[in-house]
Order: sequence, then C-alpha cells, then structure tokens
Amino acid sequence: MGLFRSFVFLLMLYLLQGSNTSLVRLNNNGYEGIIIAIDPAVPEDETLIEKIQNMVIDASTYLFEATEKRFFFKNVSILIPENWKSITQYKRPKHESYKHADVRVAPPTLPGRDEPYTKQFTACEEKGEYIHFTPDFVLGNKQNEFGPSGRLLVHEWAHLRWGVFDEYNDDEPFYRAKSRKIEATRCSTSITGLNRVYMCEGGSCVTNRECRIDSKTKLYEKNCQFFPDKDQTEKTSIMFMQGIDSVTEFCNEKSHNQEAPTLQNKMCNYRSTWEVISNSEDFKNTTAMLAPPPPPVFSLLKFSERIVCLVLDKSGSMAASNRLNRMNQAAQHFLLQTVENGSWVGMVHFDSSASIKSNLIQIISSSERRKLLESLPTAASGGTSICSGIESGFQAIRNADFRIDGSEIVLLTDGEDSTSCIEKVKQSGAIIHFIALGPDAAQAVKEMSIATGGKYIYASDEGQNNGLIDAFAALASENIDASQQSLQLESKGLKLNSNDWMNGTVIIDSTVGKDTFFLITWNQQLPSIYLFDPNGIPMGTFIVDSASKMAYLSIKGATKVGVWTYNIQAKASSETLTITVNSRAANSSVPPITVNAKMNKDTNSYPSPLIVYAEILQGYLPILGANVTAFIESKFGETEVLELLDNGAGADSFKNDGVYSRYFTTYKENGPYNLKVRAHGGENAVTWNLRHPLNRAAYIPGWVVDGNIEGNPPRPENDEDTQTNVESFTRVATGGAFVVSNVPQSPSFLDLFPPSQITDLEATSNEDEINLTWTAPGDDFDVGKVQEYIIRISESILDLRDNFDDALQVNTTALLPKEANSKETFTFKPGNISEENETHIFIAIQSVDKSNLTSKVSNIVQVALFVQEDYIPDEIHPDTSPDKNPPKSGLSIYALGIWGLCY
Repeated sequence: MGLFRSFVFLLMLYLLQGSNTSLVRLNNNGYEGIIIAIDPAVPEDETLIEKIQNMVIDASTYLFEATEKRFFFKNVSILIPENWKSITQYKRPKHESYKHADVRVAPPTLPGRDEPYTKQFTACEEKGEYIHFTPDFVLGNKQNEFGPSGRLLVHEWAHLRWGVFDEYNDDEPFYRAKSRKIEATRCSTSITGLNRVYMCEGGSCVTNRECRIDSKTKLYEKNCQFFPDKDQTEKTSIMFMQGIDSVTEFCNEKSHNQEAPTLQNKMCNYRSTWEVISNSEDFKNTTAMLAPPPPPVFSLLKFSERIVCLVLDKSGSMAASNRLNRMNQAAQHFLLQTVENGSWVGMVHFDSSASIKSNLIQIISSSERRKLLESLPTAASGGTSICSGIESGFQAIRNADFRIDGSEIVLLTDGEDSTSCIEKVKQSGAIIHFIALGPDAAQAVKEMSIATGGKYIYASDEGQNNGLIDAFAALASENIDASQQSLQLESKGLKLNSNDWMNGTVIIDSTVGKDTFFLITWNQQLPSIYLFDPNGIPMGTFIVDSASKMAYLSIKGATKVGVWTYNIQAKASSETLTITVNSRAANSSVPPITVNAKMNKDTNSYPSPLIVYAEILQGYLPILGANVTAFIESKFGETEVLELLDNGAGADSFKNDGVYSRYFTTYKENGPYNLKVRAHGGENAVTWNLRHPLNRAAYIPGWVVDGNIEGNPPRPENDEDTQTNVESFTRVATGGAFVVSNVPQSPSFLDLFPPSQITDLEATSNEDEINLTWTAPGDDFDVGKVQEYIIRISESILDLRDNFDDALQVNTTALLPKEANSKETFTFKPGNISEENETHIFIAIQSVDKSNLTSKVSNIVQVALFVQEDYIPDEIHPDTSPDKNPPKSGLSIYALGIWGLCY
C-alpha cells in the first residue's frame, strides 16, 4: 500500500545500518543521535556526567582534525539510570534506550579490568555493536595506561562506525620483517621505542633488560614489550596508539604497514584504516568543511517509570487460526510475568474503530496484573483501523497525565490499514513495538517500529512454534538492571494426538530462580500436567484459565536450582501444546546468564546469504562451549533449524568470543521470517572467557624518556588456560523479524552458493615441512563438503592477494576434503623458492565446490625459511643493523606471525 511513502528516506538511513540498533545519523558532517548510557549498576556520581561531556568535546575536535576536517560530534544524549536522583536538568527520553546506546559506561568485565573496547564481531567495514567504557576510565583514573579519554573515544568510534580494526595484536606483539629485524606489531613503523623486559613486583621494578629471542619461534620472548618513546614526530596511527602526543591521523596508503600481523591487515585485506574509512557511506556523502565545527550539544535524559499501552487487534480476521485466543494467552503471559513492577500499563482494543479498555494502572502487586487480564478481548469482529488503535493508545497515556515521549505502544495486528499516521507517530516521541501475526499482517507498519526504535517481531499461525508468547516475552524493559528482567528459559510446542506426551526438562541455574513462571497452553482440552523439582518432588496445582486455555504456576521467591522435569499429556486429537518458562535473577549482585540474538540485516534479497548471530554473556563475560540452535520461521510457519558455532570459521569472525554464528540461505518464501535461539550449557562443558576482550584499547606499558623507561603498573591479565566451568543452563531468546524478497516461486536447481571463505588458516613448521590447519568450509558456504582445495604459495604477500591464480600451486592430490566445520590438516614441502639467507613465503587456500564455484581466497599465513642448519639469529632490535652472521647451508623452516587477511 502507499502508506508511509514520505518516510522512505529516513527508513533507508536505518536499513543501511542492517540490524545494528544505533540511532546515529550523519547530518552536514555532524553525527547526531549519539547515545551514551550509564549502566544501572554504576553507583551515582554526577562527576561522571561532567567527565563524559569533556571526553566528547575533546573527541569531537580530535575527530575533526583526524578526518581531514570532515566529521565531528554534533549532539549527544547521556542516559542516566532510573535509580539516580532526579534533578530539573534531566529530561525524559523519547526513542533513546539502553539497547540503542553507542557507548556504555558500565562496570568492567572483571574487577580491575578497565580496558576500553568495542563489541565488534562482524566483517570489515560493518558497524560494531557498542563501545564499553568503565567508570574508572571515564573519570580519568586510567589515563597513564590508555591515554586521554577523548582521543580513545575517536579510536573506538572508528571501530564502531566504520568497521576498522586495531593496528596492534596482543596475541602477536612482534613479527619478523623482510628487513630481517624483529619489529613490534604497529602502524606505522616510524613509531619509535624500545623492546624490553620490564617486570615490577610490589613497588619496585626488578627486571629491566633487553629482550631475548625464543629459540623455537625466533621472535622475542613472551615477556618482551614495546615501550614507545614519549617524544615522537610520527602522526600515524590512531588505531595503533592514539595516546602518543604526535599521533593525529589514521594510517593511509603511504604510511600503512602491510607486513605486521595486525587485526586491521587480517580483517581488511591489508588496506589501511584510512582507505576503509574513505570507502564508507559517511565519507562518500560529505565534503571537507571550511570552518571549525560547533561544540557538541548535550541532552541529559533520565529513565523513569515504564509506560506501556497494549494496542490489540480484535478485527474479524482475528477469529481465524485461533489468533484471538493465542493473543490473549501471550498478553496474559506479558502481564503476569514479563512487565516489571513499577510499570504503568494500559490497554486498547481496535477493529474498525478503537476504544480504551483500561486506563494506565501502575503494577505494584499481582492484583493490578489480574485486573488488567479482565480487559482482554473476548470476541473478534469488524475491520482494521491501526491508526485509530495507536491514537487511542496515546489518549490512554495522556489520560494518566503522562507525556507521550518515551512511552511504549505494543501493537499487535494481523491486517492492514489504508490510512496513514506515520508522521504523527514519528512526532509523538513514542516507541512502537510491532507484533505482526499471520501472513497478511501489514508489513508497512514495521517502518513505524524501525523509525521509533521499537521491536519488530513476526508470529505465524503455527501455534506449536509458540511465536506469540515469545514475541511478548521479548518485550522486557531494556532500561533496567538485568537482575530485574524476566528471562526466558524454555519455549517449546508440539502437535500431538490424544494420549501422546510432551516430555522435557528445564534447567534452573543459580544465576536465576526468582519469580519463576511455568505456562502451559492448549487448543482444545485441558491436558494432564506433571512438574517435578530437581529432587523428583511433584509441584503444586497449576492455576487453570479454561476460557483462555492456559495453566500457569508462579513460584515466588527462590526456586530450587537443578533440572526440573515436565510431562504433559494431550487429551484431544490434533492437539497443540506449548510450555514456556521464565525466571528472574536470583541475586542482584550476580549477573544472570543472558542470550541476545540477531540477523546481520533486517532486509535481504535472494540469493544473498544472511548471518545469524547469538551472543551468550554473564554480565560482560562471554560464555564458551554452549550448544546454540537457531530456529528461523518463515511466513507460513516452516522452520529451518541451524546449529550456531563459535569456531572462528565461516560466518563466525572470531573464535571463542561468545558470539555463535552461521550462514542462512534456505529461504522458503518471500516475506517476513522470525528468529528464535535456544542455548544450552551442559555441566563441565561451558566456560567463561576470562581473557581480554577483542578490540580492546592498546595498553601503554610505559614510556621511554631520555632513554629510560618510565613504567606503568602491569596490565591485569588472565592466562589463556584460566577458564572456569559454568553450571548447566538453558535460555531462549527472540531475535525479531527480517524480510526476504525475490525468492523464486518454484525451486531453483542452480547452485548459487559458493563455499565460505577459510578465515582460520594456520601454519606450523616441522623440520623441512610446513603443516597447515584450517576449518573445512561447505559446498554451500558452511553446509556440505567442498570438491577440492587449491593451495598456492608466493614470496610476495600482495602478489598472492592480488594474483592468486598466478602463484605457485602446491600438489594437493592426496588432500580429500571433509564435511564442513571439520578440522582439516595438510603437510607439504615448499619447492621452487629462492635461496636467500632468509625467505618469507606466504600461503593461502581457495576451495572449489562440485559446481566449480570458488570461495574467496583464505586468510594468508606467513612462514620464514632460514637457510642454515641449526641457524639461530643474533638478537635484533629495531634500532640495530641486520644480523651479521651469514647463513651456511641446509634448510630450517619457522612459522612466524601466523596471521592473515580476509577479503
């Protein structure tokens, strides 16, 4: 329909961001709509607000100069937690919320670990999720270790907005250059300094010496660090160490170091950060400014009580497919369990017209929740006037003397509206959450949710998929502490015949168990319901609502930790049964385990692939080793099941970061799809990742001043092997809806999907052989098995990248590909290489499927070949000449700088 055409341009600005939730937009060179949110767990400190403002002011000036007078920060909203005291300067947010925050000021991942970082798990040039600063960092207590906060904000902004990566590598801090020197991993190499072992215990530094060379790696020993000179002249690069006073620019083509094993080189095809930034939409849509920009404008916004109005469709079409009753079941679950105490909730029904059925009531106890249940619709008739429903929702909010700004409308409909109210909705300041029910729901209404920062969720008519209850369960407030949110532990349904059973278990782990809620629904006849606690003791009687065909058990206070068992027996043929289990955090001081799910894009066109992401965290700590499954439901209820992986291969950019990923290509039809993810952690199989986060800011170990090292305190670290087992848990999360177009009506027999790119190629040496390992791709991205591998080597990294087909090919006749996601290994002896004292060779792989479709060339790995038996080079330092001892004879191979690019 022609609805919302006037809003197409603004919609496109949001669609360009994919499923990233940021509300930032670029207007006349200035970034507007930036949100910096203070986490509810941060103790109240008004100084923090002042320091945030100073940081942004400094960052705006630095950003303007660093981008050749092109970008600056125009306006910034600072979100203040509800539990802080109110003052007159604080205003109520409109569309701004914690989920939209570009910068989160939150407690550290672990005590004492104040490293700033950007959550970034997608490809080069794709936007990140958010920047994480700790209060200690913002307050200026870590400036010696990380540099000025304004400069660091620009470093992290480049991650977040333009998808560039760091020009250092904590895992590979040194590499052997073609000059035969051991160099610190950095960009540019003109940054000077000393490589030293500098170890301090207590208040004294007990070791300060030159670095020794490890006889195995031929690189510097583990404790060696690069200490930059305090006084420098080099201007690049901000993505290496912006804390150096002279550094004011990003590395460009002239200054970029393509040899170093930086994440930027690995992820961005050896392109410099400025090349990537110059290719961004931001850069292409702006020109350099002649005059300096104005200072940033700040809005101080404070959360207060949540205001929600349910706007529910009761038109005639809601009588079909049990929609009205399913809507009531889901709304009851929301009112009884999901919505938080202290919230104000109202209800509106609409068909051809709309009416307020309940003015706003503040939820204080269960009595207010039960009162709202009485207002749910009982019959379906009439047409569909969505705009009337929204307007009545606004009126219900006004009747309670609340402003529309920042209020939430939960709109559920299965139809379309011929009228237009998009501009009015946009100007209202309200947030519209849209639940589309059935194949005929108005897809244009999704533009309202996108434009106002709300959620868009689709539910099909297949009741066993439990889509409607999942949709309402996903509407827990995101602006309160996680300990107060209702978390979904189970969501399952089956179609059964009479006397068949739906059996299963739910794990209540120790991070949850407060206010646990079990919900059972059916279509025809009350089933037999049995629920047993971890000790096998049967639970009490469920409350049965025969009219709504649902039964529930609410356990107030603490719930017994362990495995709960349920057995539900159908009492009618062609019965549909579902079970949903929710709970809240057991202890406000212990973050619960959470799962967040998303697609990489909100809209897509066949046959382009999509990527499913699910992130598992406890607080900000990634959780590894879980079994994660995605359920992708099409418009008519067909469900595709995908196992998501955190293996650093295929769609997964980084191994062991707690983000589980997979390609999705099996489109069934045009229209909306919905994503649901289930995560299960088995006992002793799941761990926290206690290592440093990816893309963390460069820690400055100290400065070289007049030839002497002035050291900073050692960086708090955890050893890679220090992992702690996590108890068993289950979680379910809804990732919202996405829309696919151009899917052919009849099945295509063409092979449209090549193998996925190999991104985790590694090389090790064994005397005169090179051993390669990688994760197998599939015939179609990461599914199936490829036909063959093509391995090529070159002495030039750029030749291998740019002219892969012309490089020397390795004989792989004996290499038989395995199924996707298996570990592949291959050993070969290099031949036809030059006989220099030390030769670097570079290796890459391309895979070919049965239709002769080829993957992108893999990441490139590097090995160094020393021509001399038992050759061990002298110690080499950046400020000394190359090795003086010439090689004699023989061949030894050492794998150096196992790194790569993805392009």
